[in-house]
Amino acid sequence: MSDVFDFSGRTVFVAGGTSGINLGVARAFARAGASVAVLSRTPDKVRAAVDSLGECGVTALGFVADVRDYEAVAEGLAATCTELGELDVLVSGAAGNFPAATESMSARAFGAVVDIDLKGTFNVLRAAREHLRTPGASVITISAPQSTVPMTLQAHACAAKAGVDMLTKVAALEWAAAGIRVNAVVPGPIEDTEGMGRLAPTPELSELVARSVPLGRYGTAQEIADCCLWLASPYATYVNGAVIPVDGGWSLGGASEVFTAMRNLLAG
Repeated sequence: MSDVFDFSGRTVFVAGGTSGINLGVARAFARAGASVAVLSRTPDKVRAAVDSLGECGVTALGFVADVRDYEAVAEGLAATCTELGELDVLVSGAAGNFPAATESMSARAFGAVVDIDLKGTFNVLRAAREHLRTPGASVITISAPQSTVPMTLQAHACAAKAGVDMLTKVAALEWAAAGIRVNAVVPGPIEDTEGMGRLAPTPELSELVARSVPLGRYGTAQEIADCCLWLASPYATYVNGAVIPVDGGWSLGGASEVFTAMRNLLAG
């Protein structure tokens, strides 16, 4: 779908944009002509992502920072805008997850996911606010079905992503007067991602997840990117405060059931 949209002359910043879904989003904007900056905490991944994005023939920047570190995030955003100008699109997608039962999860483990997913999203949005083009900027947070669907083994992700959704809606309310739209995209199970590798580490679990999706398959990073392209495009200028599932219908019931089955399999 990147061929449909033209983001030439636009600046896009993707937090967490060095792997998985977020790298797919960054590549889609680069193929559509945007200058793209990415941020993550792993230097090797940052270098590889910048090289990959540069192959699209656009300016690509990369910054090493942990989204839990507000000052580091702010420095990366400021450096991006010094070189590329105001941000037209901001995507906040850094996340962490792993299966863990509530009764055995440590407070540190719970806090780590909340800090990355929720605090990290706040840090990215707050640090970017002064750099967003007004009017006209589009902000996209990457949420998860856990934000609305209770799932066993996912207390940390459920709590964190529910917060991300509400943070998205509050920012949409507060920033609308400046002409900034804020929306969330909610990916379902996406193939070839680190997150699904952790949640469904065996062929049996992977097949179980695919069967639990009403469309009967995993989604792709490109399908998530297509929704982000649309949200940031002139075709979605009246969409604000939306939380959009891109999950093949997974959140309609299969998501909750599959994690219960996964718990039984892991316990067995």
